[in-house]
Amino acid sequence: VAFMSASQDVVIDAYRTDLLPAAERGLGSSLNVLGYRLAMIVSGGLALIWTDPQQGGGWSWPEVYRFMAGVMVAAAVVSALLLPRLTNANAAVAKTDARHDLIGFFALLAAVAVGALLTDRAITPLARALLPAAPKWADLLALLAGIAITLPLAAFAARRARFETLLSGLANYFAQPGAAAFLAFIVLYKLGDAFAGSLMTPFLLKSMAYAPAEVGVVNKVIGLWLTIGGALVGGALMLELGLWRSLFLFGLLQMASNLGFWWLAVNGKGVLPGLTIPAFDWGFVKLAAATPVDGGLLMVIAFENLSGGMGTAAFVAFLMSLCNQRFTATQYALLSAFASVGRVWVGPLAGVLAASIGWPSFFIVSTLAALPALWMLWWMRGSVRSLEVDASMAGAADD
Repeated sequence: VAFMSASQDVVIDAYRTDLLPAAERGLGSSLNVLGYRLAMIVSGGLALIWTDPQQGGGWSWPEVYRFMAGVMVAAAVVSALLLPRLTNANAAVAKTDARHDLIGFFALLAAVAVGALLTDRAITPLARALLPAAPKWADLLALLAGIAITLPLAAFAARRARFETLLSGLANYFAQPGAAAFLAFIVLYKLGDAFAGSLMTPFLLKSMAYAPAEVGVVNKVIGLWLTIGGALVGGALMLELGLWRSLFLFGLLQMASNLGFWWLAVNGKGVLPGLTIPAFDWGFVKLAAATPVDGGLLMVIAFENLSGGMGTAAFVAFLMSLCNQRFTATQYALLSAFASVGRVWVGPLAGVLAASIGWPSFFIVSTLAALPALWMLWWMRGSVRSLEVDASMAGAADD
């Protein structure tokens, strides 16, 4: 599932980047955020309500996943029939040897499989033997060591197999000034947000003891409109603020949203007056009985969704600005992979930290984790501002 999802993301991201001119990237990325968050709401929030036997529909998980499969089939049909086609003007594809690319792809896949197998069979047992009293830290150490081994192994396999699409795309990206600094910023920008978000559901359900239907309604159903509003407002503001100022302002708001979870962890439930969501049945989702909603939960989730939507809209526009259209798929895949480091790989570390230092301190750490990215953004402000100009338009103006 992860492999197919990542493959689909590569195609969608490259298509969007090739289709949109620089002036439309902010609004285009905000609509991308809208669709992504809609999918998260359906799969992560509405599913909780559907499966809640008391307050929701009481569906079984097989029923939920059959419905999800139907949604994906419908989306595939719409994509095949209705999306505009790219023209040669906005799809300058690099010419490479298809045979070498195919061999290189499977060589890369084999290298990753060898790295994963080595991590599971050799590195993890060794780490647990070295740290028998701290199994979570041992697993985290094994994960990091496995990545450190797998990445060079994959690079070696790609070079040996002459995987030109990948190698040429990477060479083109790293030839631009500030390429390494951009990658470091990409990893760091959503890091604080990823720390808090990776454990949001366990925190709300287990530590704060909110009911599943209450979390689903607030975090996903109400959060739907707030995220849509945040993404669209963020895209609109980018037309006035530009890329650099949008990244900085929205990054500050993202960082501040983590303090909301700290406040909730310190003060608990019932501090702010709440409201009651009446029972409803919209066909695709229903709430069997009126559900009380805590005011503190509503405030914190509202701020998190608004700021997260705005920050992600600016961030996606930034990734699009870094891509050369001859290598869009390769370069965007590279950039989004680095962007996912925070979202995917901080999970084990976040769990260890929360268990070790407690929830209030954990959310303070997640807030501080956002500061390095903001410092880098200030330091790179000239380079980021230069990305706001469409290179093709600038060349036409010079002519």
